Amino acid sequence: MPTSAPATSLVLLECLVAGTTHRPGLREFEPKLKPGQPLALTREADSSYDDWAVKVLTTGPGEEFWLGYLPEGRNETVARLLDAGYPLSARLTHKAWEDEWLHLEIEVLLER
Repeated sequence: MPTSAPATSLVLLECLVAGTTHRPGLREFEPKLKPGQPLALTREADSSYDDWAVKVLTTGPGEEFWLGYLPEGRNETVARLLDAGYPLSARLTHKAWEDEWLHLEIEVLLER
């Protein structure tokens, strides 16, 4: 069951993290991922694949790990809000392995 966002946050998007199969070291890092943990969102404005690319990363000193991206086609609004300086973050709501693919579900949050 997904973890709810705090009352001070507005859920803007619920989605899967794209590209997890392309992240070296993710299988070894996965045990550190816990549902409910905060995640960071960072724009990758110079991406040659997606004009609205938004990276999803873990947070914490020495614990930053690049998990993947917000899905293409669902990321434009979030990218525009990040570009405008809005305080966005994310939260891991569910994780599960499906063969070699780590299925990560997240909520994108806007602080009120």
